[in-house]
Amino acid sequence: MQISDRPIFVIVAGALLGASVCAPAWALDAQPAPPAASVAPLPMFKDPRDALRAGVETLQRGDAAKSVQAFSFAADSGEALAQWQLGKMYASGEGVRKNDFTAYQYFARVVREYNEDQANPRNVPVVASAFVAIGVYSLAGIPNTAVKRDTARAQEMFHYAATTFGDPNAQYNLARMYLDGNGVPKSVRQSLPWLGYAAAKSHQESQAVLGNILFNGAEGVPRQRARGLMFLTVARESAGTAEKHNWIVQLYDKAMEQATDFDREAAGVELRKHLTRGGRSAQAAQ
Repeated sequence: MQISDRPIFVIVAGALLGASVCAPAWALDAQPAPPAASVAPLPMFKDPRDALRAGVETLQRGDAAKSVQAFSFAADSGEALAQWQLGKMYASGEGVRKNDFTAYQYFARVVREYNEDQANPRNVPVVASAFVAIGVYSLAGIPNTAVKRDTARAQEMFHYAATTFGDPNAQYNLARMYLDGNGVPKSVRQSLPWLGYAAAKSHQESQAVLGNILFNGAEGVPRQRARGLMFLTVARESAGTAEKHNWIVQLYDKAMEQATDFDREAAGVELRKHLTRGGRSAQAAQ
């Protein structure tokens, strides 16, 4: 079954290029190829895979601008990893002038050309990231372009990536739509399963939000102060000192101020159980 060519939209939401590279409505089939994508075959590239390898090596050496040519050649030949990498570069302005519209076009190609019946397992993280990117762009649109706000498309993209790929970023974004009432009826209860799935994958934003809800209780969700404080503690530890995670630190600090000695002791017990389960899961995966 191939993904349909219905209107689709996008933004970057972190993923890995697997072995190779190492938180918006319009009809794709009516759009021109990204302007930087057309690169004539060059003798230095034996095939698309060779071009992809060259792009990765150049990028790893720190020459992002020079890697664009190789990635473009591979992307034009249908390499999803190269398409995703170019989308990421245009979205962040790495080696090229930042351009969300061009980034959108590359991410859209990844989604449009994905065929779940013939999927390459090594491309799964990239494809999942592209679906999430489409969902994020759908939430806000891209100013002064044909990519408009479309929350229904955002929900569709997040839900597909959350269920098909089990992507924690998609699960978190879907939960946030329910928490914020953004294009869907506001419902804390409906957000909880998605936050739980993502938190189990060590997604720190999900851990922080889930912990805060459980610690304080909300909308028919009874308080589970020990479990909530446990999730907040795990999220706080992984947040470090990064400024973008200040909100996690603030939630943790506030909960610790309100917690009783019993809450802290019980959270410690929950934390030991959580770490034990995590260790067993890691061993099972080896």
